[in-house]
Amino acid sequence: MKAILIFIAGMMLASLLKAQVLIKGTVKDNKGRILAGANIAIKDSYDGTMSDSTGSFSFKTTEKGNALLVASNIGYKTMELPVVLGTDSVVISFNLKEEINELKAVIITAGSYEASDKKKGTVLKALDIATTAGANADISATIQTLPGAQKVGEQEGLFIRGGSAEEAKIIIDGTVVNNFFYSSVPGISQRGRFSPFLFSGTVFSSGGYSALYGQALSSVLSLESLDIPEKSELQVGLSPLFATVGLQQVANNKKSSYGFSYNWTNLAVYQKLVPQAPDFFKVPDFHTADMNYRFKTKKNGVFKVYAYYNAGALGVRNPSLDSVGLWNAFSLKNQNLFTNLSFRQFLGNGWKINIAASVSYNKDEILTQVQNQQYQAVPLTNIAVIDQTNFSLNAHQWMLQGRIVVDKRFGAINTIRFGTEVWNNADSSRFQSVNGFFPSSINDFYKAGFAEADLYITNELAFRPGVRIEHSSLLNKMNIAPRAALSYKLGRNSQFTADYGIFYQTPERRYLINQPPVDFLRADHYILTYQHISSSYTFRAQAFYKDYVSLLKTSNSFPTNVSNNGLGYAKGIELFWRDKKTFKNFDYWISYSYLDTKRDYNNYTALVQPTFAATHSGSVVLKKFWVKNMFGVNWSYNWSTGRPYFNPNRSSKEFLSDKTIGYSSNNFSLNWLPKIGKANAVVVLGVNNVFNERQIFGYNYSGRLRDTNGELIRSEVNPPADRSFFLGIFLSWGVDRSQQNINNNL
Repeated sequence: MKAILIFIAGMMLASLLKAQVLIKGTVKDNKGRILAGANIAIKDSYDGTMSDSTGSFSFKTTEKGNALLVASNIGYKTMELPVVLGTDSVVISFNLKEEINELKAVIITAGSYEASDKKKGTVLKALDIATTAGANADISATIQTLPGAQKVGEQEGLFIRGGSAEEAKIIIDGTVVNNFFYSSVPGISQRGRFSPFLFSGTVFSSGGYSALYGQALSSVLSLESLDIPEKSELQVGLSPLFATVGLQQVANNKKSSYGFSYNWTNLAVYQKLVPQAPDFFKVPDFHTADMNYRFKTKKNGVFKVYAYYNAGALGVRNPSLDSVGLWNAFSLKNQNLFTNLSFRQFLGNGWKINIAASVSYNKDEILTQVQNQQYQAVPLTNIAVIDQTNFSLNAHQWMLQGRIVVDKRFGAINTIRFGTEVWNNADSSRFQSVNGFFPSSINDFYKAGFAEADLYITNELAFRPGVRIEHSSLLNKMNIAPRAALSYKLGRNSQFTADYGIFYQTPERRYLINQPPVDFLRADHYILTYQHISSSYTFRAQAFYKDYVSLLKTSNSFPTNVSNNGLGYAKGIELFWRDKKTFKNFDYWISYSYLDTKRDYNNYTALVQPTFAATHSGSVVLKKFWVKNMFGVNWSYNWSTGRPYFNPNRSSKEFLSDKTIGYSSNNFSLNWLPKIGKANAVVVLGVNNVFNERQIFGYNYSGRLRDTNGELIRSEVNPPADRSFFLGIFLSWGVDRSQQNINNNL
């Protein structure tokens, strides 16, 4: 009986072995690369295996008939292939497609430097701006250490890739700030009005920016304000230049907050300690107040209100170049208001809405006089170049904006964005001189619609097409501006991007008073970018070409005649390197820009390099922090080759043929973070132009007085002081920023 049972069991085992089918093959991705550890199984059965280190697999099954063989692997789309299981072995190959996801996908940069925790492309944060030596916590001054931005010491604004200051727009929470900088003073560059600590993210586009924005031929600097702060905080700051106090109050449930601050700036003490070249007969004196209110909605939305008000005055006097012993005096009174309301809300099913509105107002009261040695106004001299120096200007600017952007996410990470915005600009002025009284008023109602999509073809390849349509009531013209960006991922942290776009801008309204309509200004951008970005290193190289198809041309006659016959180009190469890992608690970045640009616009008489463009420029920024001593040292070196300037002693054929000496400045600052009682303190000391290097931004020429060689005399345009200083102490109660400062390497 035992032998019979063994015989029957053996026969059954042989029958089962004979009924099994061998399934074998390979698993690779769609680029032919081996995939080890992939799961392969017959659907709705327990039979299966995993691919080995060569991507091969094999297993046996007793299943028969039609079946589905399933292959899956993390990061790839699951694949099913039909098979027929009979008596013969089955050989099959899988080629899995990579799953598109945010962690692995290429980043569409569209020509921008991003500084936000939401992006891998972090370049500058608020503390980077506050601790860059020489910038004095000015956002625009720190941007000037990045490639593409020019250092122009005699005029405020962002001068990007051969573009004038008017060609760059600065945006807060989606709306344009009409007067981001303090009002102009002849020959003295003014700083920006807003603190970097108001903002959580900074996106600086040096060209080829998103279709969501317009009215900027060169670039956009987009700033996103903070949401709800982490904790309530009281802040106090003291300096020979200013005094400030601020409060942020956060609700117990962390769902809302409100805050306000007040700042008084008066340079009387500072100018006594640091003598100024111009005579400030009215010491710069400014009062600034702002407030904010924020709350979160039930569905994870955020509502924010921000309001800013500034009032100030100054007066500056320089020797007259047109008459020995006389003075040219300039005085300014300014009031500025900016309010912004923004709301964003997730609507579910991949939908999100962003709404923003703002009101901007600016009032300048300007008086220029020719004064005698007793600083009294000089009566009419019947000398045109002297008498025309006396004038008054009272200018008002209103700007109202509204904007809606809707996002829809679909697929894995694909997104489409579309929306509309409207601007209403109303400018009025009263100008009075020896030639008479000239009131003016001009309005423009601008509206735009836009759409843009982020389309991920694979994790390595993404495409961003966009289009913007704009209309100006002042010009009575419409335009259509297509834009596109194509990004390809070369490695884990590196990628290549190509950008193209058409960009339009309404001409400055001051040129259009009582003039027949002209067309939009236009520039076409072509940009190639390679970048490598990780948590420790950033390297970026860009080559660009900008074609100015339409620029404004003005005549020297009165009234001024304008046309769209201006043109020009800008091309160049830019390099940026940042390293936060090689040396412990040491952070540095290096930038270089080569710019070849010429333009024939405004009252230029030829196609030439403009006065605000240097051919070569660069920066080195160093930051070292000692954690044990809570002490940091910062250094920056900024340089550029000379810029053209107008010399009236030259013939018209030599227009803008002269250049200034090269610009060079070494700047130093230190930061100490002690505890003073219960307060967290930050002590800051800064010195700009440490080595007292000579800086000449241009020349002013007389309209009538000549030297012994028969040439019109001139004076240099220099900084108000050869070397400037900053000392301040900032106290805060409620939030200890020490660790934050350490992590960001003060």
